[in-house]
Amino acid sequence: MYQMLTRVSCNREFRRSVSSLGPLAAAFNNKQNFSMNILWEKDKTGLFNVPELATSSGFRIIKEKCFETCKQLVAEASNPGRQRNVAVIFDDLSDELCRVADLSEFIRLAHPDQSFASAAQEACIEVSALVEELNTNLAIYTALNSSVNNGDKFPETEVDKHVALLFLQDFQQCGIHLEERERQKVVELTDRILRAGQVFSANCQVARAVKANILPKQLRGQFHVEGESIIVSGHNLDSPSDMTREAAYKIYYWREGTQEAILSQILEDRHNLARLCGYNTFSHRALCHSLAETPENLQQFHSILGCGLPDRVKKDHEAMLNMKKKLNPLCQPLAVWDVPYYSAQARANWFKLDIEKVSEYFSLGVAMEGLNDLFKSLYGVRLEVEPTVDGELWSPDVFKLAVRDDTSLLGYIYCDFFTRPGKPYQDCHFTIRGGRQRYDGTYQDPVVVLMLNLSPPGWRTPTLLSPAALDNLFHEMGHAMHSMLGRTKYQHVTGTRCSTDFAEVPSTLMEYFASDPRVLARINKHYKTGESLPSDVIEKLCATKKIFAGVELQAQLVFSSLDQEYHREIPKNGDTTAVLERIHQTYHSLPYVPNTAPQLRFSHLIGYGARYYSYLFAKSVASAIWQKNFQSDPYSDTAGKRYREECLSHGGGKRSLLLVSDYLQEQIKPLQLATALLNEVDEKSHTVENLLRKT
Repeated sequence: MYQMLTRVSCNREFRRSVSSLGPLAAAFNNKQNFSMNILWEKDKTGLFNVPELATSSGFRIIKEKCFETCKQLVAEASNPGRQRNVAVIFDDLSDELCRVADLSEFIRLAHPDQSFASAAQEACIEVSALVEELNTNLAIYTALNSSVNNGDKFPETEVDKHVALLFLQDFQQCGIHLEERERQKVVELTDRILRAGQVFSANCQVARAVKANILPKQLRGQFHVEGESIIVSGHNLDSPSDMTREAAYKIYYWREGTQEAILSQILEDRHNLARLCGYNTFSHRALCHSLAETPENLQQFHSILGCGLPDRVKKDHEAMLNMKKKLNPLCQPLAVWDVPYYSAQARANWFKLDIEKVSEYFSLGVAMEGLNDLFKSLYGVRLEVEPTVDGELWSPDVFKLAVRDDTSLLGYIYCDFFTRPGKPYQDCHFTIRGGRQRYDGTYQDPVVVLMLNLSPPGWRTPTLLSPAALDNLFHEMGHAMHSMLGRTKYQHVTGTRCSTDFAEVPSTLMEYFASDPRVLARINKHYKTGESLPSDVIEKLCATKKIFAGVELQAQLVFSSLDQEYHREIPKNGDTTAVLERIHQTYHSLPYVPNTAPQLRFSHLIGYGARYYSYLFAKSVASAIWQKNFQSDPYSDTAGKRYREECLSHGGGKRSLLLVSDYLQEQIKPLQLATALLNEVDEKSHTVENLLRKT
């Protein structure tokens, strides 16, 4: 009887605390709201309120409408008597294609009903085919090229000229300006790179099977055994056993000839593609109109970091070695396979925090209320739970948020936050519809989806966020607010449709807010008692994210530099591992492990070819923005308003380098960006050391 009373009491307390919080917490923390999230009406709508998508056959209808409109726009763009600016017509064309392609791509990945997913995939394929056809349309290319090089027949702003140039660059990267035989070669190379990249990415995660007798008997039990073989996966790299980690690393990252041949061919094809299209290297092609601008700037950035990190990382490695010696005084020197394990151990143990208990103060609903509070202070906007109509959602546990300021609706964010069977296991931001100025003077509000993979709330317990999950939520909301606040004339440059290195700046900046004690002090509340965490616990929680910051930065530097080196020059004799060894020895403080090839497990070489540096560059820019504008007061409305107007509002409508330089009021150079990161490592190390002395 007592246990029954206890359970009932806890359940009532949870419900009471939810109802006493704001509407966002009430929505996201309460399981029963999933079914109440939909307004049941006689007439159904379709996915994302597109009426045709009430059934899967609607994808064919919207695709056919898109094709017909595109046909008319192509005729208009190539007509010498056109009555509109070429860039405006091209943006109409881009908007028609993206509104079908982007929505279809998301539904293909996320919809649990296979009939919808299959219809969406078919629409994706057909729209992609139309895009390929348009990329070879000489009539519209000629009109655009003339407009860019000779000026349009109608008045143009600097934004009009910039967007037209971006459209032209997209054309030329597809080789439309080449002779027919060379254009066909571009198509052939592009297709081959795409197919090989899919194979390479799939192989990156495959576990490795080896004969069990290659390992000592005492180690075999640490791995999954199938017959006479052991199966080694990435999970084995986290073992507390030194010998198991070493064996797992050497086997899992063993140099595999077939995968290396695939990577080598991709790099060669990319280089040939870039040369065909008029670029010195694939890196030069990838960095056009980026924040970095040139490979030479990146090389200088990498070099400065490479010189500044070893002394800083040395202290981190000494701390790790001491941890290792405590477990085994006769241990071997610190090696690369030790770093992830001891980093995790330090974060888990140094400040003696019970992370599971701490997470009870960070329910999803409380975090959403905290984000709403932050956005109100910074940007003067608020998040409101919006009722949905039957048929609008692909899953009943999705929430729709309206983003509003004092005068208008700015857009919608669909929050697909919870795990379900068949859902991709990834945290990401999808643009469904880009914001743009319509021809009639109205504004097309943006629509985005944020996808996370959180455990859904139960009847007694809401979804509780670990520190990493909280960081991810803030990161993805940074992308979403970029999309909402980028009030651009053209959808081609709306929100996150900017250079990759700048697209990651607003999301990375949000991680600084998620790691600031003043912010976390305002967004934590125990889901049962309503109590807040003590300030010293919050400080320790923030400090755990700063442990071994130099080590983490050095690991990113190695792969960022490697990615650039691969796309600067084709590896001799296809030997990508020799290049890895050289880069590792140049930038890493621990010895390279002979005959290992971690690059063959690095799928970012496919999706971020020559752009993996974006994470480092974005972090350095975000760090500079944080230090200069928000560090003194993370809730400053003055700093937030200026950041919204001078950074977020432009989307990709202004050159990234010029945008950041104007905002920071100084010319951005590699030395400044690298120094910002090194200073941040020092600050983080200082914070950790001071707290450890007090602990």
